[in-house]
Amino acid sequence: MTTIDIMTLFPESVGDMLCESVLGIAQERGLIRINTWQIRDFTVHKQKQVDDYPYGGGLGIVMTADPLYRCWRHICDQAGAERLHTIHMSPAGQTFCQAKARELKDNYERFIIVCGHYEGIDERFIEECVDEEISMGDFVLTGGEIPAMAVADAVCRLVPGVLAGEECFTNESHWNGLLEHPQYTRPEEWHGRKVPEILLSGHHANIARWRRKESIKRTMRRRPDLYAKFTPESKQDKKILNEILAEEEND
Repeated sequence: MTTIDIMTLFPESVGDMLCESVLGIAQERGLIRINTWQIRDFTVHKQKQVDDYPYGGGLGIVMTADPLYRCWRHICDQAGAERLHTIHMSPAGQTFCQAKARELKDNYERFIIVCGHYEGIDERFIEECVDEEISMGDFVLTGGEIPAMAVADAVCRLVPGVLAGEECFTNESHWNGLLEHPQYTRPEEWHGRKVPEILLSGHHANIARWRRKESIKRTMRRRPDLYAKFTPESKQDKKILNEILAEEEND
């Protein structure tokens, strides 16, 4: 079972969100476990204070190291481990991607995510307890809770049994370096726009080829950075790519 422990100042918000829908059902079935920990519960301050003004001056406040450490230590002790792999959600970290989600799922049965807030957390806690920092992109949020939920969701949905089958995620965007093909559902025509006829044909091989072609085309047009890394996996891929390039020249 994959277990994720999230250290946060807002455990109810985080926990409620991750207990809904697919992840909620997976937790009920014992496939995954997502624990949320209130950092304030581990401070020795009577007013439950977990922050203070930064040394050197400046705007805002910084989360203090000791409550974070006490919370982190409690989680590790509960797990019966000297330390658990620990992630700090930070704009200074490595940008999160599908490959990282797969790595976390494959390498760690249990890990900790630390959600900073305010102007961040005391660097000394990071130096002592954090194994890696992860960013959701080149932007800044008010706290690490939304990124932590994104990481937890991306990792947990890869755990066997959480989704109906592996094809539920192996055919999706970013699994093989490409974006996913377009999806359609009923009705067959909506606002004058029709579902591509091939999807109504029932010819599975032709449908699979169409989807592969659309996946490559979409990646080429919308994410040239991903397409630049794409290598055709088969003779069919090469034929499809030649078709796309010929179509691009004729447009």
